[in-house]
Amino acid sequence: MKTKLLILLLAGGGLLCACKGRGTAGYEAVNNGSSSADSVKTDSTVTSQPKLVKTAGIRFKVKNVQQTEEHIGALATGINGMVMHHQMGATVERSLDVRISDDSVMRVTSFHTSADITVKIPSSKLEEFMNQVSHMCIYVNDRSMDITDKSFDYLSAQLKLKSRTELVNQQKRGKVIIKKTEDVLNLKDDMIDQQIGNRQIDDAVKNSVVTLSFYQSNTINKEIIANDDPSAYNLPFFKRLGMAIENGWAVFVDVIIGVASLWAFIIAGIGVWLIFRYYKGRVLVKS
Repeated sequence: MKTKLLILLLAGGGLLCACKGRGTAGYEAVNNGSSSADSVKTDSTVTSQPKLVKTAGIRFKVKNVQQTEEHIGALATGINGMVMHHQMGATVERSLDVRISDDSVMRVTSFHTSADITVKIPSSKLEEFMNQVSHMCIYVNDRSMDITDKSFDYLSAQLKLKSRTELVNQQKRGKVIIKKTEDVLNLKDDMIDQQIGNRQIDDAVKNSVVTLSFYQSNTINKEIIANDDPSAYNLPFFKRLGMAIENGWAVFVDVIIGVASLWAFIIAGIGVWLIFRYYKGRVLVKS
């Protein structure tokens, strides 16, 4: 009887130990499973919601730059986008002046017109926008699209922000003591920068930036303008000849009047010359 009781006690103790062992192993498995599930959940969050930033660019030729510019602006507005940058200009390639009269010339100018536009549109409408812009072209010189994955940058900022938030909360509860006020301010500034950085990524994911560069064939422009060369404004030949004769006669008269004004000097000069000849003749006679 005692032997049977002892066997039953030993069997019961073995079963109890076996149950405890299975219970502990089950808890660890649940914990490991939970940790693994959390890891999978985090990874799946990053994978299911990737932070993909799309940018695109296109260079093309059009018939009319100004009209194309207006159509692109209307197209961007129609899909809830907006024009972020716009620049249009014309560059003179060559210029020629053709004289058509004494005081007028026809200026013929060849100039090149081009424009650069940067638009911000919803990423979901990017392909549609690019296709519609391509329909405005005579031909496309270059078309590109780049996709940058910001998922890990976003996740890194989130984890850093969470870590800093916990540190600030512990500091508020007195569990962590930060002696320098500057360190607290720098910590909060970093948290703000990370929040702003993530919002910028969210905005970049939601809206794509497209750079458009387009141009048209060189344009010829003709205009009649005043001749800006002073030498072209001369009088006719015969009138200039008559004026020259008149000017010559006026000069001749001025010379005569000038000589007449010097009559005293002329007489004195003649007298000196006569005296000189007189004395020179007497010297020759004596010799």
